Amino acid sequence: MPEDHKNPVFQFFMSKEITSRQADYAQWYNDLVIKGELADYSAVRGCMVIRPYGFALWEKMRDTLDQMFKDTGHENAYFPLFIPKSFLTREAAHVEGFAKECAVVTHYRLKNDPEGNGIIVDPDAKLEEELIVRPTSETIIWNTYKTWIQSYRDLPLLINQWANVVRWEMRTRLFLRTTEFLWQEGHTAHATAEEALAETRQMLDVYADFVENYMALPVIKGVKTANERFAGAIDTYCIEALMQDGKALQAGTSHFLGQNFAKAFDVKFSDKENKLDYVWATSWGVSTRLVGALVMAHSDDDGLILPPKIAPVQVVIIPIYKGNEQKEQLEAKGKELTSLFKKAGIRVKFDSSDNNRPGWKFAQYELKGVPIRIAMGPRDLENKTVEVARRDRKEKISLPIEGLVTEIEALLQDIQQKMYQKALDFRQQHITPANNWEEFERLLEEKGGFISAHWDGSPETEEIIKEKTKATIRCIPLNNPQENGICIFSGKPSRERVLFARAY
Repeated sequence: MPEDHKNPVFQFFMSKEITSRQADYAQWYNDLVIKGELADYSAVRGCMVIRPYGFALWEKMRDTLDQMFKDTGHENAYFPLFIPKSFLTREAAHVEGFAKECAVVTHYRLKNDPEGNGIIVDPDAKLEEELIVRPTSETIIWNTYKTWIQSYRDLPLLINQWANVVRWEMRTRLFLRTTEFLWQEGHTAHATAEEALAETRQMLDVYADFVENYMALPVIKGVKTANERFAGAIDTYCIEALMQDGKALQAGTSHFLGQNFAKAFDVKFSDKENKLDYVWATSWGVSTRLVGALVMAHSDDDGLILPPKIAPVQVVIIPIYKGNEQKEQLEAKGKELTSLFKKAGIRVKFDSSDNNRPGWKFAQYELKGVPIRIAMGPRDLENKTVEVARRDRKEKISLPIEGLVTEIEALLQDIQQKMYQKALDFRQQHITPANNWEEFERLLEEKGGFISAHWDGSPETEEIIKEKTKATIRCIPLNNPQENGICIFSGKPSRERVLFARAY
């Protein structure tokens, strides 16, 4: 092997720039997002700039999910960014839930300040009705559906949109909670409650499938409590994931809206007996916070670790040479391998640039979480081998160039599976029962994770627990075992355990 392969100066020297998880988990996360070139802070408070590498990651997520939506019969559309204020007020619970987060457009024109102090809002350009920058699109969409739906023949209506939304956040964190973020929101209309409920559950399963099989992140499927459900929903279903610091993160939600929005916007249809009834509705969404979940669930103190299925670059090839003759030989072989990888559908980058030394490249691609790094020098060519390093375990092996594509395909599959298993083992180790209040508080402080405990079912008790501990009921798991018990706080009877956790 060339000496550069083994020189510690070249390897992992960038890791010192990253705060360790143990020292400061929040700073570690920020370091990875910024230095891994996923995103940057913007000049607009609470908003972020998604950098090309971060957007490429989001595109892989988006494109995969988009195909899964289409495979389940959904179509994409686009609705306005602005919502008339009166629309939001039609569904009482909905407006109450979002009122404090809404950005409002009041004027439509600027003008030069007569006193010469730059530009001012033209006081004569006040809107007759204020416009809300969408925090979510139920109201504008259901106002539109009224014109699209008259008969059972128009149902089901299965629409999704990819969009940006604005929710005025006071405390922001890149990807996890920003004032503006990217997401998809599905909005469907059905003839019966049963159909709408089936749709709600189906989309929850789609989300779980994606997060587990593509993001390599195990989730728990469940139902939110009344306190935690979406504003205007009858039921909110969710998938909950666990991060390395023991905090939970809601990775996706699917809402059964009943007839609430149909009644608010008078959306009726004629059934097969020609009787009028209100339409049944669902909505469901995931956002760019999935990128944040990916970072926190898998990465280490040396940088990002990305699952192969959604990594923008799955394999990077780095030649190590001295002089033009070696460079030409290695470039020829590198281009040959790149072509073979691409034919196999592997996302590969051949980095033969001269602007940085191989060791810097090693560290940089490690920081950015590329699953597999292939290094090759003149001696490797002589031996007809390459050095292959896997990011997740930091293991290096020598592989023959002959049949390399097949070996790399198998290795990518193994990395994907091992990453999921590691996250699953961690989650399983951090689901802990608590049978009394003292045990509950101790587990929250000392261990974290999901705490399985009895709750009396009252919103009041739930709120007190939240105020005292900052822990919320993440979900009531689907197919939850029924068992008699006593609420950890009130001492009142309980029929089942629920999952508590502190959360992002």
